[in-house]
Amino acid sequence: MISLNARRQFANKFNLLASLVTMIVGLAALGWILWTLVAYGLHGVSLDMFTKMTPPPGSSGGLLNAIVGSLLMTLVATLVGTPIGILAGTYLAEFGQRGWLAPSTRFINDILLSAPSIVIGLFVYEVYVISTGHFSGWAGSFALSLIVIPVVVRTTENMLKLVPDSLREAAAALGSPQWKIVSMITWRASKAGMLTGVLLAVARISGETAPLLFTALNNQFWSTNMNAPMANLPVVIFQMAMSPYDDWHNLAWAGALLITFAVLGLSVTARILFRQQSSSH
Repeated sequence: MISLNARRQFANKFNLLASLVTMIVGLAALGWILWTLVAYGLHGVSLDMFTKMTPPPGSSGGLLNAIVGSLLMTLVATLVGTPIGILAGTYLAEFGQRGWLAPSTRFINDILLSAPSIVIGLFVYEVYVISTGHFSGWAGSFALSLIVIPVVVRTTENMLKLVPDSLREAAAALGSPQWKIVSMITWRASKAGMLTGVLLAVARISGETAPLLFTALNNQFWSTNMNAPMANLPVVIFQMAMSPYDDWHNLAWAGALLITFAVLGLSVTARILFRQQSSSH
């Protein structure tokens, strides 16, 4: 008869071993992907990649118009989605303790947070693109901003809830109104965590392809007109990777490498800021 202590030790060792094996498998798969990306992507990285437009098949070129288009749409989406997300997250954390509005908002935000990006792209296509009659950078930015908002809302609410109530009570005891407590106390105490949420949202939208296929589409030429179809890295990578041309494949790998390291940089920065936020509390 095996004792209870022996069974527990066996279960503990088995679970630790299973966790270790799954971690190794996951890290191996991730390392394989990154190694393949670097091995193929470095062949396409050159000065032309940052100085020339997307080329026709068989010609030399780069990804300048796609890089600029992605930066413009990401910037606009961040500027639109961040204030909405911060204000909504602030309401949920500071003012939404009672009533039905806050729980309903959290429920809708959770749905948006887990919604497939292609559904958001179709929604913007139906609401904006069809009504205007053409694809545009504005439509792409609108779709990306809908992805930014739920991420910022969730992070802002969680970071504000980490602020001790004693800080709010001390400010209230000095006669500070609620809006000043929020802006001068809780926002300042949570600024690193809130910035982390913004960076995570930017990292999330940097590689989104499906929403932009239905909204911004693509443009092979240089264009900063947000009211017209605009080139962007995810869609250009998708189209070049699906083509039968080797020179386009090299550019697609190089673009994928660029996006990967950009997202990696944002994720590392967000982790550092979140660690600082956690250590300060």
